[in-house]
Amino acid sequence: MNTEDHDPGEAPQDTCDTRPPGGFWDLLNPAEKAALQLIGQVSAFGPGEAICVEGATATEVLVLTEGWVKILAVNRKRRNVVLALRGPGDIIGELAGRAAGRRTASVTAAGHVRALVIDRDQFTRHVHSRPEANRAYSDAITQRWQEAADMHRSRSLDNSAQRLAGFLLDLASRHGTPTETGTVITMLLSQEEIASLIGASRATVTRALRNWRGRGLITSARHQITITNSQGLHGAAGRPG
Repeated sequence: MNTEDHDPGEAPQDTCDTRPPGGFWDLLNPAEKAALQLIGQVSAFGPGEAICVEGATATEVLVLTEGWVKILAVNRKRRNVVLALRGPGDIIGELAGRAAGRRTASVTAAGHVRALVIDRDQFTRHVHSRPEANRAYSDAITQRWQEAADMHRSRSLDNSAQRLAGFLLDLASRHGTPTETGTVITMLLSQEEIASLIGASRATVTRALRNWRGRGLITSARHQITITNSQGLHGAAGRPG
């Protein structure tokens, strides 16, 4: 982890400013962002670097400002499984300390990452004392629980291909970049990791992506998937276009 010198009057680069609100940071107004920077420290993490370790004491909250992280846990077979993918604007570790005092999952950088790191107790006092920050925090937590409920519902009602299509659409709506050819998604998960995230086999993920490429719904390149036919992919997800 590298800690960078930071001018509190200068906001960290926000890569989601022109996109729909994607997380806690995006829900804050400029004054609230500046206030949080006064009690936090901007840190940088390299690809593959462990940011938080499952079971460790939870003392900090992180607000992602650049890059992506993987939320990981160890299953009964002692293998790492991907629980979630978080990107710019998202908050990490906001519930771990309250729930058990220890990290309930590991967090690993899926590329170059920058985050505002804040002492957990300071963060709690801060959001409780500032109505705007508290509202943004409550909205972000509500969004997180809704995502978890949607995922649980999807695993109960949708097949694997539908869950994969839904995952890509949700990622695109929050963090996609519109281009002339479609919406580009930065994809730093392997197909095996995507499979574990949506509760599918790697073979199913490979087959579905190949099918959608053949039908012109997506194109793919290294670390990128472009949704070229959003309506078609909505159909594959079983959602209205």
